[in-house]
Order: sequence, then C-alpha cells, then structure tokens
Amino acid sequence: MLGAALLPSIGLAQGSSAMEPVKIGVIGPFTGPSSDFGQPMLKGVELAFGEINSVGGFLGRPFELVKMDDQGKPDVALAASEELVKQGVVATIGFCNTGNALKSIKTFQDAQIPLIVPCATGTPITATFPAQESYIFRTSARDAIQAPFVVGHLVKQGWTKVAIFADETGYGDAGLRDVVAALEARKLKPVHVARFPLGVKDLTAELQAARAAGANAIFSYTVGPENATIAKGREALNWKVPQVGAWPLSFPFFIKGAGAAAEGALMAQTFIAEPSNERRAAFLTAYSRAYQEKIPVPMAAAQAYDAAYLLTYALFTIRSGKFTGPSVKQALENIPRTYYGVVATYERPFSEEDKDALTEDMLVLGKVRDGVITFAIAGDARRNLIVKRKKTK
Repeated sequence: MLGAALLPSIGLAQGSSAMEPVKIGVIGPFTGPSSDFGQPMLKGVELAFGEINSVGGFLGRPFELVKMDDQGKPDVALAASEELVKQGVVATIGFCNTGNALKSIKTFQDAQIPLIVPCATGTPITATFPAQESYIFRTSARDAIQAPFVVGHLVKQGWTKVAIFADETGYGDAGLRDVVAALEARKLKPVHVARFPLGVKDLTAELQAARAAGANAIFSYTVGPENATIAKGREALNWKVPQVGAWPLSFPFFIKGAGAAAEGALMAQTFIAEPSNERRAAFLTAYSRAYQEKIPVPMAAAQAYDAAYLLTYALFTIRSGKFTGPSVKQALENIPRTYYGVVATYERPFSEEDKDALTEDMLVLGKVRDGVITFAIAGDARRNLIVKRKKTK
C-alpha cells in the first residue's frame, strides 16, 4: 500500500453516511485494438482504490468505480463520457487514445467534472482550455516533451534524416506536429512524411519512398498494430534503420506483432518495470499478486495508479465530503502533501497554470531487447534509482 499508509486517519465526514460511496469514473479502451494498454490502465486504478478502500476509503466512505469501455472509438467515448456525467461521478480518470480524449474533454469541462488523463499524450488535451479554467489534468508525458526528447537522442546519434510515419487519428495529427516542431528547433526537417489510416496492413510503398529520400531513422506516431506493420515492412525491405517513437513502441501489440522486427526499437518512457527502488518494487509485486501477470504496459498501470492516489490526496483536503466540481478542481491544484509515487515524487503536481504532472526530466529512453522493454542507456538505469520530482519553471 504505497500511498494508503500516508492517508489521513479514518473517521466519518460530518453529515455523511458510512455506506455512501464516492463515485469515480474510469474510462478507456478495455476492449478493442487499444486494450493492450487500456486494461493495464484500468487495473492500475483498481489496484490503487482497492488499497485505499482497504484502509477506510474517504473517511469511512468507499470509493466506487464507474467503469466505461470506450473501445478506442471517439463516438463511443463521447457517449460514455456523457453517461459518467449523468451518473454523478465526482471526478474521472481516463483515456488512452488522444482522439477519444479530444472528442470528450468538452463534456467534462462543461459539466465542471475534473478529468485526470493517465495515458493519452496528445499535447492539445491539456492545452485546449485556458489553464486557469481547465478541469483537464494529466499524469502522462505529453507529446510536446516526448518528441523533443527522442529527437535529441536522434541528433546525438547522427540520425538527422528522419522519416515520420503518423496515422490519421488525433494522436497522429498532434504527434506529427510535435515531431516537426522538435526537428525545426534543431534546424532540421523530415525527409519524408507518411500518413495512413488505422488498420493499414501494408506500408511498403511509403517505406520505399522514405528510403529513396535518404532517411536514416523512422519516427513512428501510431499505436501497436500499425507500428508493427512499419517494423515488418522495414524488415521485409532489409532496410536497417532504427525505428523510434513515443511510448506506444513499448506496447505488446507492437512487440508481439512485429516479433524479431521490433528488436532495437527506441521510445520515450516514464517508467520501466524494474524494481529500482522500494516503492516501484512494492507496486510491481502488488500488481503481480492482484492480477497474476506481468504488466503488459507498465507505464499505463503506473501512471493510472499514481493518478488515483493524487486524486485521493486532493479529495482528503475537502473534509466536508461535499465534492463539487470547482472544489475538486481547486483541491487538485493545491495538493498540500507530497505523494511518493511510482513514476515520480509529486510535489505540487498541478496548479492553476499547469495541468501536466510530468516534466521532461522524468523521461528515460527505453529499448526493445529480447522482447521486453529495458533501459537503452546504462546511465539511465543508474539514475532511475532516484525518483524524479517535477522540474519547476
């Protein structure tokens, strides 16, 4: 119980029933092509609130999760979000897909129900509404920091002729813009840009065009199956250039789908499933014991777990138990107690002006090696012994 032991002592909130639950929404792709990280996200939330409920919930009131499967489809996500509002959740943790989040965030904003996004990384998610007014928070690394981080590594390696392969979803659109901006900041331009729909099975022609343009690295911005299509196509052409990208290159749909072609892929990570300190070891053990499996996408589970505890820490500052939207928003922006989480040490993770909990100093470079994700740089493994704190501006 990483954070549960630090919660306030149990008692009843004045005027509340011991059995009256505190409803928390959880939304994500629990089935469908994005379920490889939707399920770990859900289990991370369930694990955290299971721990919290075991020591009394909120002052004797249990947390009740209202779960909605968005299937990775924007229209389904919107309908599910509207249902969460109707059910009266005090806050929601959710979204793995950027397109789904962008389709639904106005629903939460208009209803003044705080949303904490633990997985979706599209930069516009927390930039759509003015910061002081925004009810949209996030515990994943936005693409505006992932893209420059990976581009910086490419430049160090001399891989400056970059081909970008981005799908046609909101995630691909936003990611493409962030990669182009990161290249431009170093006075570089992509030598080739390929766009494609989800479900594409053959990208040979685009790969051949990228090779003809002189690309010496492929930066992919898509999810698992399509990433695998790129990797297998590159292997079929015997084109030995690195495939790099954001965190979806750590997903099972890519690693298992691409097989040997996935080896050596590089990606931004906030958490690699190695017991590098006590709190991470405890989290990995708790997850394994609860679900009898290794975490398919460790970042999804860890970021969701931390989101659940950050929300709980915020709610405990509202001792009356009257969780209006504005009061929960203000509580999240002013969490007084440091939370020693799995991904990071959270000291004022949010504020009126900043709704993103993670900063670029928390990123490490991951690598597919023998079918698992490990540290690409030995120094990162050593530095990972120290859990990072948010970089202040």
